[in-house]
Amino acid sequence: MAASKKTGGLAGVTAGATHLCTVGQEGAGLTYRGYDIYDLVDHACFEEVAYLLLYGKLPTQAELDAYTTKIKANRGLPEALKTVLEMVPTDAHPMDVLRTGVSFLGNVEPEGDFSNQNDVADRLLACLPSVLLYWHRFHSDGVRIDTETDDDSIAGHFLHLLHDKAPKELHRKCLDRTLTLYAEHEFNASTFAARVITGTLSDMHSAVSGAIGALRGSLHGGANEAAMALISKFDTPEEARKGVHEMLERKDLIMGFGHRVYTTSDPRNTVNKKISKLLADDVGNTTLFPISEAVERVMWDEKKLFANADFFAASVYHFMGIPTYLFTPIFVCSRITGWAAHIMEQRADNRLIRPAADYIGPGLQDWVAIENRT
Repeated sequence: MAASKKTGGLAGVTAGATHLCTVGQEGAGLTYRGYDIYDLVDHACFEEVAYLLLYGKLPTQAELDAYTTKIKANRGLPEALKTVLEMVPTDAHPMDVLRTGVSFLGNVEPEGDFSNQNDVADRLLACLPSVLLYWHRFHSDGVRIDTETDDDSIAGHFLHLLHDKAPKELHRKCLDRTLTLYAEHEFNASTFAARVITGTLSDMHSAVSGAIGALRGSLHGGANEAAMALISKFDTPEEARKGVHEMLERKDLIMGFGHRVYTTSDPRNTVNKKISKLLADDVGNTTLFPISEAVERVMWDEKKLFANADFFAASVYHFMGIPTYLFTPIFVCSRITGWAAHIMEQRADNRLIRPAADYIGPGLQDWVAIENRT
């Protein structure tokens, strides 16, 4: 049988159409519904971006105020879910915690016939930080926190639950910007997984649980955690330069560089790098940012690999006092907007996603009775 041209993980294959996002197109490195990511980061809060993705347009002030009120009202967790989160082991991967939380929520708050899909999306957007941080605080601090805060923003709510106090405005704003950067990214692995599940006419909780499972894998999520582990190994930029050269000589995998779609730069990195420098100055850390820059320079000079969105995000989250193992779950708290928007878009013009495969196994074989097998 003649095999068709290999596509290497479907690279270069167009698997559908979307109104939501462009990635790496000439003249606009990343857009959400036609809006440049830099304009959104500079002028919009994350709630505006969520509304744009989920409802198809930027909100008016009245719509934004109502949306913020709705999100704040949906942060609480059912007692049954709190019990489940307390039963999850302390050493569980936090991505597994989120996957379990979303799946269980689908049992106690089922979506039904999809007519309330926007409400389900908004509920998940509102409560994912509550799910993550209720589990984190229960197992790390031994406390049962109130997951309903007065913070108007999701970023402020997250930091408030984590640190048990209202955050500095600078930190809240910086986290808000990273949430915008991570909100949507076209047909990436987790989004495509969500659309495949949605294509079977499954519910939103199932699709989001599958997306979380895909993002959990180290080839999709987790690069910011790996970047933090890398830059934490060095005490000076010179040590970093030497260490990365040695890693390259050993052909070690260095996470946080290059991208499957972008070819020359990741537009999100520009923002995260600026935020990292701003926060480094704010907290008085004089080492991590220069070390990160040194690693970035070596990777470009030696391999022509650019830092992607995850690399400087590592120090951004570290400077805000966020534990490293919560870095990737923050991704989920943002990307739920893109996932849910794609789920709704898939439903609006649904086709079962069922690609073909080239069979490369043995030809038709004769049956052999078990007593005659060798």
